[in-house]
Amino acid sequence: MLPESWNKNLGSITETALLKASEAAIFTMKDTPGEESSDIWHKLGVAASGGLGGFFGLSAIAIELPISTTIMLRSIADIARSEGESIASVETKMACLEVFALGGTSDSDDGTESGYYAVRSALAKSVADAAEFITKKTISEDGAPFLIKLIAKIAERFGIQVTEKAAAQAIPAIGAAGGALINTLFIDHFQDMAKGHFIVRRLEKKHGHQKIKEIYDKLPKIG
Repeated sequence: MLPESWNKNLGSITETALLKASEAAIFTMKDTPGEESSDIWHKLGVAASGGLGGFFGLSAIAIELPISTTIMLRSIADIARSEGESIASVETKMACLEVFALGGTSDSDDGTESGYYAVRSALAKSVADAAEFITKKTISEDGAPFLIKLIAKIAERFGIQVTEKAAAQAIPAIGAAGGALINTLFIDHFQDMAKGHFIVRRLEKKHGHQKIKEIYDKLPKIG
């Protein structure tokens, strides 16, 4: 639906948005596991940035997407914290980024159901490498290439939702209200994915990864 040049540009914009979000979103949060998440406030923030994007149209996405992605990642981290995760943990920070790769509802993206553990498995090596080097260094030092590799893999899947969002915002006269609505739906989806992801992680810590995966695989799949 989008011009070919825009499809190429969106890949680069998506990676940049994820990298900037990873640097800014969760490294300033207080480490208070169990604290209730502020889902509504994050939705309002993303709606505001979506209003900007809707007002200026597709041309504003390079500015708007990093802002909305940062707010969404902060919301994801907030949800992780509410499920008992320690935001000070590099592993938790990497798990927050994973949420962007866990899929959507379109036919071209099956990550919400049977692909959940497959996506986590595909990212596992990159997640482990990035976490190890960030623990020893910082994002701005030698760990950066490993984080960039991880983000590139996540961006491949997150880019599907970004492309659909961009296509919707490209509709003539979508307006600020329409852009705000699109972004509200956008963050609502990833908040739901985050809640599911970190509930599963909490259960894995309590009962073991393999046992929860076996139970998950037996659940009836939707679609």
